[in-house]
Amino acid sequence: MSVQGQLVSNDTPGYSTSWRLRWHQYRNKLIANPRFQKLAARTPLVRLIANRRATQLHHITAGFVYSQTLAAFVELDIPKLLADGPAQTDRLISATGIPEPALLTLLKAAKGLGLLECYEGNIWGLGELGAAMLANPGIAAMVRHHQHLYADLSDPTALLRQREKTALANYWAYGDVKKGDISPETYSELMATSQGMIADYVLDTVDFNDKARLVDIAGGTGAFARRAVARFPNLRATVYDLPAVTEQAAAAHNSNDTSHALQYQGGDMFEDPLPEQADIMSLVRVLHDHDDKPAQHLINKAFQALSLNGQLMVAEPMAETPGSESIGHTYFGFYLWAMGSGRPRTSAELTSMMKIAGFNNVREAKSPMPSLVRVLIGDKINA
Repeated sequence: MSVQGQLVSNDTPGYSTSWRLRWHQYRNKLIANPRFQKLAARTPLVRLIANRRATQLHHITAGFVYSQTLAAFVELDIPKLLADGPAQTDRLISATGIPEPALLTLLKAAKGLGLLECYEGNIWGLGELGAAMLANPGIAAMVRHHQHLYADLSDPTALLRQREKTALANYWAYGDVKKGDISPETYSELMATSQGMIADYVLDTVDFNDKARLVDIAGGTGAFARRAVARFPNLRATVYDLPAVTEQAAAAHNSNDTSHALQYQGGDMFEDPLPEQADIMSLVRVLHDHDDKPAQHLINKAFQALSLNGQLMVAEPMAETPGSESIGHTYFGFYLWAMGSGRPRTSAELTSMMKIAGFNNVREAKSPMPSLVRVLIGDKINA
């Protein structure tokens, strides 16, 4: 049997799958044929399709260059330098300390990505994507921390063979925070910065007006819970996370806000009891950080701790989201693999896990930004 044959499952495919397999095999042989490629280049309609495919393949090939262009763009604080309006090249040279030929290389590259616009007189201003970064500081924070992911991906096959002791896992040192070996500041800062944007999308999706008590599991510094109680005055919220995290967050909260709508409780969400009698619990960007067994365990614990008729809300980016497939299995797949724990899951997989725990009527609430976060809600009824 050929190597190609050995890679095909022994399971007998259904009619639909069998048809797709035959068609895709024929299609791929045709595309891989040099004679067909030459013919395609001379045929107007086929040439358009071939050109589009070639451009897509080039974008994949050049992806690392694009990401490093963005990294330099952020590292030199160009969005901030242009926040008040366009500026001439000389001013950017002075502010960044980068010589003109090198800086122009970056500026032109950023323009090609839609981050910058260029005007007559050597004037540069933010493009639509660059301006969007000003509204969402979490994007720049994510870009800066991606240096750890890039280090792991410098040898992707080695990463696939050995998942332990990666640069990204060392950055997200949950275990060291838990043991008190390192400060929770690094653990919390990026999550807090990036959580704000996600929190607003979630709160645009779910109405908490009829809720009295929220428990935000692994809520970090309280970025989501703070926004929730601010938007829904009748809501009281408890942020549950590692003691080192909640102690630091509570101290900062108490010094800036005298409201009693938000409180913090420390504990290990896997080993210690969760706060009880909440009518809604939230897992915002939590489950995808954990492998299947601990993730299922956490959902089970939430079911047990919730009051009767309570609800669990799961909010995170999900795999196979239409139009954003590369964000799920491609980006988050490799990111979480490098982190050493977790994987992206589909809406159907998460729904199944919630039903296994005992939740009924698991449904998806329509998110305004499904590429970044989708929301599932399950009810604890007939328990």
